[in-house]
Order: sequence, then structure tokens, then C-alpha cells
Amino acid sequence: MPTVSAHVALTLATHIDHVFGVMGNGNAYFLDAIEKQTDAVFTAVRHEQGAVVAADAHFRASGRIAAATSTYGAGFTNTLTALAEAVQAHVPLVLVVGDEPTSGPRPWDVDQIAMASAVGARTYTTGHADAAATTVIAIEHALTYRVPVVLAIPYDVASLEAGPVAEAPAPRIPEPLAPRGEFADGMLHEIAHALSSAERPFLLAGRGAWLAGASEALGALAEKTGALTASTALGRGVFPDTRYDLGVTGGFGADGAMQLVREADVAVVFGASLNQFTMRFGELFAPGTRVFQIDVAPAATHAHIGGFVRADARLAAEALVERLTRASGAARSSWRESVDVSAARAYAEGDELAADGRLDPRSAARRIAELLPEDRVVVSDGGHFIGWANMYWPVAAPDRMMMVGTAFQSIGQGWPSVVGATRARPEQTIVLTSGDGGGLMAIADLESAVRAAAGHGVAVVWNDAAYGAEVNLYGLKGLAEGPMLIPEVDFAAFAGAVGAEGVVVRRLDDLERLRTWAAEDPAERRFLVLDLRISGTVVAPYQQEIIRVNS
Repeated sequence: MPTVSAHVALTLATHIDHVFGVMGNGNAYFLDAIEKQTDAVFTAVRHEQGAVVAADAHFRASGRIAAATSTYGAGFTNTLTALAEAVQAHVPLVLVVGDEPTSGPRPWDVDQIAMASAVGARTYTTGHADAAATTVIAIEHALTYRVPVVLAIPYDVASLEAGPVAEAPAPRIPEPLAPRGEFADGMLHEIAHALSSAERPFLLAGRGAWLAGASEALGALAEKTGALTASTALGRGVFPDTRYDLGVTGGFGADGAMQLVREADVAVVFGASLNQFTMRFGELFAPGTRVFQIDVAPAATHAHIGGFVRADARLAAEALVERLTRASGAARSSWRESVDVSAARAYAEGDELAADGRLDPRSAARRIAELLPEDRVVVSDGGHFIGWANMYWPVAAPDRMMMVGTAFQSIGQGWPSVVGATRARPEQTIVLTSGDGGGLMAIADLESAVRAAAGHGVAVVWNDAAYGAEVNLYGLKGLAEGPMLIPEVDFAAFAGAVGAEGVVVRRLDDLERLRTWAAEDPAERRFLVLDLRISGTVVAPYQQEIIRVNS
């Protein structure tokens, strides 16, 4: 007879095909049911944080919700940083955990509901008779609000027989938010008029626009208005026509491109929250630029917004295209044809070696971009190094560049991101970009990444023997640098210990192995770890911006 845990597993597997986790007392019966009674694929990781990270990355890479699992107590508390990241990044996933028995907590139990709530995640607890229905409700909540949820199975309930599994209804997901009402209609009219009369129109789109499926509509709107376009770091590639796209805005943006953005007289923002980094700490737009925002948030998310429409990005973009098509005498700007977009997007080339004799990360990043396979999906840990991949490694779409950890300002989530991304895109090349600080923090899941991705995976470790962001922000202020430094670690040797191939890169010629690796059959080659011995004296432009603001 199916147990309560089997009810959860069988219902979950109707809607989710991948589960990531670490087995323990609290989830043993659940994992037994996943393995024996469902078609869902379970991938083990070596740290519970990695389970949530992998489920997070799986969604970002595929748009399909996944599950993570851990035991109760210490297993659950290990997930909290990754859970907070998923909350901040609006990533839906289900974390299935064991929990204290219904009779009350034991010495090793903690108040898991309170802890999850503290980082913004809601908990649903299964009972003896409602496990399947509760599971559907949890999935529905995650997908509706784009947040992670915790699905808890009390210890003394997990193995109870619960009878046949009834067919559970499918989760009810709300329709995309259409612009409704007199105010929204009037504001769309104003935006359409502003775009048609603009001399220098500009469109900015973020990850929300990609999730809404707005790419085609935004491309049509850009063509209709003659606008230059750009994206946030999480929305790169959302505009289909790259000829007039300025790349990423904010600190990752090229100086020439950001100067053109400041020339815009009208800007319309789709599906982007406009955080301080995207907005260059308030300096992205010039004071005279009329800025409109379209988002599903309840209200405008930045003080510089002059007009706001609460709506799905795709539906709003389609409505604007329709209005501009109907409008008689609507003008089209020729601004984008008058500027050299390619030159504006150019970044500094860098030297082979910096003044201290170590590798210049700019030239290394440029060379790696030339050698990486075109089918790459880039996953990024957090740290100073994030500037290099974001500036120098172009990707085809937003779901091919993900930064797990940046929403919560955390590091140490890189290696398990590979696991989730490779399960979402098993035939693609998964490329990790990580620093030595974050790489060491998550080193347990180096083995998981190598096992999961095998010859489809490559990691680039920017090894400057330091927590680079702290050196840049606080070392320059005269604070003691000892706590900011890391003994230089041989990541190539780490790679060999878990069955990968490791290469220490001190000069650009050492990257030749990446070229030959990319030409090999993924079934025959091993996971490749490139240990780049870079200089910490070369500071990324986005970090220079932060230093300036904080000085």
C-alpha cells in the first residue's frame, strides 16, 4: 500500500521530472518512492545547499520547475542560503524536506516553518490523508507566485500507509496579466505617442520579459519605432535583432553603449526591476529622458519612472505595436541607423599579463570567448569575477546565462548550478565561471558537477588568491587585507581528484587545451577545469562603479 511519502513522490512526479538532493532520515521514504515508483530522475549532490541551487538553475535554464530534497534539522538549515536566493530571484521550485514528528520537536529539530518564513518561503505540511492534494497546492503556489516553497513531511507520517493515490487535479496557473482599466489604456496610449514622436527611442528588457515570452513582440516594437535596445544582465539576448542592441546595461555595459543610453529622449522598460546595478546607481538615464516601465509588480520600482503600466511584458508590447500600426502618421526614428552600435559595445582588450606578471582577466576572457563552443550555457557563481563573463562572453538568450547567488549577494553556489543546468540541457555545453573564494566554499559539489556534466562541462576558475571584491572595496580603504586573502589553491589538482581534467593557465597559450577540448566528442572527453592564475590588480568596471559610490 502506498505510503504518505509515496503519495508526495507520485503526485510530484506528475509535474516535475527532476529531483536533486541529499538522502537522510527525513526524506528516505520519499526518495525510495521517487526511485522505485516514478519516472522522475534523482541526482545526488554532496551538500544540501547544492540541492536547492541545482533545482534553481534547472528552472533558469529550462523554464521547467524542479524539486530539491533534504532531511530535517541540519539538512534543512543547510538549504537556507540557496532558498533565500531563489526567493529573491523569483525562481519557483519545491523543496521536499523531512520535519519534526507531529508529537513535537526532538532535540535535533528546529522550527523549520519559521526559518523558511524568515527568508520568504512558505511551508506546506503534509498530513496522513491529504499528501497528494497538499503537493499540488505547493506546486501551484510556486508557479503562481514564482517563488520556492517548502513541502514538509513529518517524521512520524512519512512511512504511514495512505491508501491508493487519487488522481490529483493539475495546478491552476493564472493567465498572463493583461493591461486592464482606463488608467492602463491611457498610459499605453501615452507610451505609444511618446515612442512615435521620439527622436532617440530606447527599449530595455529584463528577465521578466523573457519569462513572459515577449522576445518576438519586443523585436517588432523596436523595428516599428526604430529604437535602440538593451537588456539587463539576466535578460541578455531577449531582443532578436542584435544589430541595434547595446548589450547589457549597468556596470557590465560598455562605456560607449551607456553613453548612447543617456542620449535617449524616451525609454520604455519591460520586465526589469531596475535595481541599483542595472541603473548604474541612478545614472543610467539622463535627467531629461522620459522613462516608462511595464511590469507585473504592483507599482513602479524606481524613482525615475515617469509612467507605469502593470501588465505582462508580451501583452503590453503587442498592444503597443498594434496601437502604433493603427496610428496614422506615426513616425519612425532613424537614430539607430545613425550610430555605430558595434563600436559602442566594445570593451577594453587588456594585455596578456598585468603589471604583477599574472594573467590579465580581460584578455583571458576575450580569448576564452573565442574558444568556447557556441552552444554554451553559462552558469555563474558570485564574486568580483562576474564582470568578465558578463562583459566578454556573449550568449544567445537569457536562459543561457544565469547568475545563481547574485540576487541574495552570496557566493559558493557555482558548482551545483552546473548540475541543474546540465540536467535541463543535457546536450549543451555547460560553462561555469567561478572565483576561487566561491569555488572553495562549494567544493563538495565539484564532484557533483563532474559526475553530472562529464564531457559536456567546463569550469573557468578566476584564481587571484583572494576575495577580490573585498580587496577592492575595503583593502583600498586601508583595512587589514589578511582576512581578504586566500592561499593559492590548485583547482586543477582538485579536478583530477574527482575524475576531471585540470589545466593551470598562466599565459594565453595555456588556453590551447580549451580549443582542442571543444573539438573532441563530448562522450570521449572529460569535464575540463581551467585554473586561471589572474591578477587581482585589474578591477572590473562594475566594481569600480561600486567603489566610487561607496567612497
